[in-house]
Amino acid sequence: MNSRQRTLGHAAALVTILIWGTTFVSTKVLLRDFTPVTVLFTRFVIGYAFLWCLKPRLLPLSGWKKELLFAGAGLTGVTLYFLLENIALTYTFASNVGIIVAVVPFFTALLAHFLLKGEGFSRRFFLGFAAAFTGIFLIMANGAFVLELNPAGDVLALGAAFVWAVYSILMKKIGVNTSNMIICTRRIFFYGIVLMIPALFILPVNMDWHLMVKPVNALNLLYLGLFASALCFLSWNRVVEILGAVKSSVYIYMVPVVAVVASAIILGERLTWISLTGILLTLCGVTISEYRKKTRKSVREKGEKPVLQKG
Repeated sequence: MNSRQRTLGHAAALVTILIWGTTFVSTKVLLRDFTPVTVLFTRFVIGYAFLWCLKPRLLPLSGWKKELLFAGAGLTGVTLYFLLENIALTYTFASNVGIIVAVVPFFTALLAHFLLKGEGFSRRFFLGFAAAFTGIFLIMANGAFVLELNPAGDVLALGAAFVWAVYSILMKKIGVNTSNMIICTRRIFFYGIVLMIPALFILPVNMDWHLMVKPVNALNLLYLGLFASALCFLSWNRVVEILGAVKSSVYIYMVPVVAVVASAIILGERLTWISLTGILLTLCGVTISEYRKKTRKSVREKGEKPVLQKG
């Protein structure tokens, strides 16, 4: 993997996180008229249709093992993650969910250590995790420092973090020798939507077309479906393929940072000095985790002469 590809991978990760960090605004608007599962199902149906428009070609079946990987990715990354997170929010505070879901990189590193070759733990990763997790705690507390345990909601949020880590591992496996990420992402959406259908009969749903065509709702649904779902998942899956499951998961730390900044700019919500401290700590954590020390081997790969240290 050359430096240009890695740079593109980091850039794509940043853009994806910037979009994902602002989706709470659209979701907050839509939840005035729709239930969480309605918003979730609709956005992924829109995303699936958009991916068909981008590449109207079938992906041939490539054996039951590969199909199981696609189904597993759809179940974990589309169905379970969003359902668990949304349901968790009905039982516990948003601050609890935000803090608990921040352990995604830790779960990813743990699974990658045992399931993927060439990806594992490092001292920098844990230092970055400690800094970023502390920063996210400060961001979500936002000066209130109220963190109450709500077992049902907190366990669901922890489950959401774990299934996203599983999704990252599955995407790394799917990404190997995958020639067309658009078609593969669409296949994942297909399984995610199909596996979401049972939830439509269990959880409250209100598919009111009159409400959906309202300009404000239509625009937010399109934003979530086209950008936050189709394009961002497509981008993220490519990022995982380039950077690996562990390095890409570190960018998840930045979602609360983007969210709190967006809330201050768009919704006029309070941004305290404690939140600012948390933002700086989180950014430091990402930097520490993503820092790649230049070794003699990496220098030789670029064709440069290594700089010898004195002493």
